[in-house]
Amino acid sequence: MKKIEYPFTIRRLSKTEGGGWLVEFPDLPGCIADGETIEEAVTNASDALRSWLATAKEFKDPVPATSAWMSGKWVQRVPKSLHAKLAAKAGKEGVSLNTLVVSLIAEGLGRRATG
Repeated sequence: MKKIEYPFTIRRLSKTEGGGWLVEFPDLPGCIADGETIEEAVTNASDALRSWLATAKEFKDPVPATSAWMSGKWVQRVPKSLHAKLAAKAGKEGVSLNTLVVSLIAEGLGRRATG
């Protein structure tokens, strides 16, 4: 999965909204994506971002600068045993360790926000 260069939010969609997860790019009006899982929503969001930027370029529309003041990079030291468990789960699910951890954090934040 390619790195997303604009900040985005992820939230769980209610059953009345169709369920699943929604990704929104606050800096890019109308640039949203969803998916049944967080991983699918993030993958779809990456495609939506590329499409939004390509369309803006094609029509010579201005592309807003990112409002992100954070790099998006975060380094966290964890015990070797936790690293091994996470790496094994990522391998089993066929995703990178980074994608798995981002998904787990987003899911936890989503549960906390709706709980």
